[in-house]
Amino acid sequence: MILFPNCKINLGLYVTGKRPDGYHNIETCFYPIPLRDVLEIIEQPDATETTLSLSGITIEQSSNNSCLKAYALLKKDFPQLTPVQIHLHKAIPVGGGLGGGSADAAFTLLLLNKKFELRLNDEQLIQYASQLGSDCAFFIKNTPCLASGRGEILQPITLDLSEYKIVLVNPGLHIDTGWAYKQITIEAPKKSLAEMFSQPVEEWKANVFNVFETPIFQTYPSIKEIKDTLYSKGAVYAAMTGSGATVYGLFKKSDVVTFDFPPHYLVKEC
Repeated sequence: MILFPNCKINLGLYVTGKRPDGYHNIETCFYPIPLRDVLEIIEQPDATETTLSLSGITIEQSSNNSCLKAYALLKKDFPQLTPVQIHLHKAIPVGGGLGGGSADAAFTLLLLNKKFELRLNDEQLIQYASQLGSDCAFFIKNTPCLASGRGEILQPITLDLSEYKIVLVNPGLHIDTGWAYKQITIEAPKKSLAEMFSQPVEEWKANVFNVFETPIFQTYPSIKEIKDTLYSKGAVYAAMTGSGATVYGLFKKSDVVTFDFPPHYLVKEC
């Protein structure tokens, strides 16, 4: 059984406070985009344990992999789960602010729910997903949502960017999330995000911000250069997603855009 976990971009990202549990409260909009991993699960009833194989973008083979953690989480409540072989083909850059690991975990929950007929509804799956990562719950809904709390409090929003093409640029840098959170200034958006996204996309440049950009651009000027290049090529809106290092630009569908980024950069049009 196969699913194709997609990733997301953040439209605006504000850190509004530190929580007693060590996490931070955020306000953002998660928007799903069609850059996808491939996730296959094969039941192995005669095996002694669940195993994971990997292909595509190189990631560490570890028991801490989000897919294995998702399986272990369900196994605690559903001991009837037999061992499975999980194969994950990575196409979503790791540590790029795109939520690829969270998507893989959430889609593992969805696959196991279907394969073993656990009959968990979306709200139950969201509860499990929230235990695996701050933005995992979003990938159960997988529609544009305003997110608050750690990212697990989700409010669907009517937002359609289908008239634009989204260009992703990842420079191959891995930004440590813990380090990034230590650099930012805690602040709330000056206007509600719902109000911001009711405005035309052309007005977002002056009103919709990612607070991680300031410190990360200072430390990694090559990431700022990506954003500047996207605007110079005609992007209607451009921003870094998450805590980096991926930057995206929204272009009109009719625009024909070419780039001369270094060969090791991932450039993907969605």
